[in-house]
Amino acid sequence: MWAKDLGRTIDYLETRKDMRADRVAYLGVSWGGSLGSVMPAVEKRIRLVVLNVGGLWLDPALPEADEINYAPRVTQPVLMLNGEHDNYFPLETSQKPLYRLLGTPPADKKMIVYPSGHIVPRVDFMKETLAWLDKYLGPVQGATQ
Repeated sequence: MWAKDLGRTIDYLETRKDMRADRVAYLGVSWGGSLGSVMPAVEKRIRLVVLNVGGLWLDPALPEADEINYAPRVTQPVLMLNGEHDNYFPLETSQKPLYRLLGTPPADKKMIVYPSGHIVPRVDFMKETLAWLDKYLGPVQGATQ
């Protein structure tokens, strides 16, 4: 149902003349970062993905809801920002496996690990996310510095 809601939201954006529905990005934080291995797989109108402190859930899931079955179908550019000491999404057993499973070409995915826990430094998060958006969607037109 979440994927349907997401699709309907993009449908709505496509009806608006003041929106750029061809430049939709997915930004997921924590649980949303985990869902970032599912939503872009089923909604290809998402042009790029930023996963902030995301990873694979380590709990068993039904096949139709298991991220392992979706992550290889994520082919959009992906930026992952994670903490080395994250207790929700451990680096070696959750973050790195998700990164490896993503179907995104290696040249279009990037993982940055900070010496932090479940929160990455805010300034770095903003700097890296904005650079990723600019790289793949272009700089904001008409923005003032």
